[in-house]
Amino acid sequence: MKAYERFLKYIAIDTTSNPTSGLHPSSPNQKILATLLVDEMRQLGLINVIMDASSYVYGTIPATIPHPTTVGFIAHLDTSCDVSGANIKPKFHPNYQGEDLILNEQEQIILKAGDFPQLKNEWGRTLITTDGTTLLGADDKAGIAEIMTMAEYFLKHPEIPHGTIKIAFTPDEEIGEGADGFDVRSFGCDFAFTVDGGEEGTINYENFNAASATVMLHGTNIHPGSAKGKMVNSIHLAMEFHQGLPKEQVPELTEGYEGFQHLNNIHGTVEETELHYIIRNHDITRFQAQKAHFLALQEAMNKKYHHSVCTVTLKDTYYNMFEKMKDHLDLVDLMVQANEKVGIVPKIEPIRGGTDGARLTYEGLLCPNLATGGYNFHGKMECISIEAMDHCTDVLIQIVHEVFSKKM
Repeated sequence: MKAYERFLKYIAIDTTSNPTSGLHPSSPNQKILATLLVDEMRQLGLINVIMDASSYVYGTIPATIPHPTTVGFIAHLDTSCDVSGANIKPKFHPNYQGEDLILNEQEQIILKAGDFPQLKNEWGRTLITTDGTTLLGADDKAGIAEIMTMAEYFLKHPEIPHGTIKIAFTPDEEIGEGADGFDVRSFGCDFAFTVDGGEEGTINYENFNAASATVMLHGTNIHPGSAKGKMVNSIHLAMEFHQGLPKEQVPELTEGYEGFQHLNNIHGTVEETELHYIIRNHDITRFQAQKAHFLALQEAMNKKYHHSVCTVTLKDTYYNMFEKMKDHLDLVDLMVQANEKVGIVPKIEPIRGGTDGARLTYEGLLCPNLATGGYNFHGKMECISIEAMDHCTDVLIQIVHEVFSKKM
């Protein structure tokens, strides 16, 4: 089966994660996809296939030769809750020639080539998009499809020499909980690769340091007709707090190694307003300074208003895997070689985000990231090509060849 055929099957299941459910997995359909994958893995011939109570899925492609190394591949089950992942209607655009694509004629939703210049790399290919009303789910069901297609290749060709290969699929990566229940010890790999997002050929071994900030502003509601000198409007306090943050440190004005604070959502009344931010920076010193700025604003506002109008709660989410990877750049060399040997020009760049691999690396499992071939994740303009999925699958196959052609 081709990777895109698997992909279409997987995106038919809405696995949007839910950051407020408190459940593991956070949404019930992740278990449905996990169960489907368990059945498919067993049919393909993987061994030791299990799904735990939280829908973590593990399986093993048995070795065909003795080798001291065990390698793993990991992708995640869930999709972002920023845009609906329900009732996805994929659309095919064969022989793409760089034109604007009408995703939804009735709603006049158009994927404009001028807005996404990287699409020139897909010239002549068959693009898959949505109808413009949902995300596509390539983050990360393309990764799952590519890993499963790689697994099928080796299981159908037992004459190919390789050591033990393990695969795993995690729930709730999109809400920062994908590594929470991952059993690194039982997974038993010397190192692994996440296959999670990015343009074909992209290699990542650096990511953001990440934290969340919840800012509560506490006001006093009085009838507006008699409010003078009495009302404290928490919405105005929230605006004041936000204006105290550096205006240039936002996602829409930053790139590369530049960090940001992103106001992800806001809701409130005169009495109480809640702001949710994510804080990101590759540099740990600047990351700590960003968090300190939030706390300084809290102190300044409470001092200004003579009582606790502002409460800031900070929570670290993950850290830059570079601090662990910098002594193991042979893995990066291996990833570069694998791309080059299948005819893909590798691009090493920092992730402006994170993966399960960031946390797993800090838990002792080195886990850099390989591309899936998609674009515009977490939005209605998401797309991926059939050919990119094939090429990314070829890279995974070549990674296995590279690992087991030497002692690592």
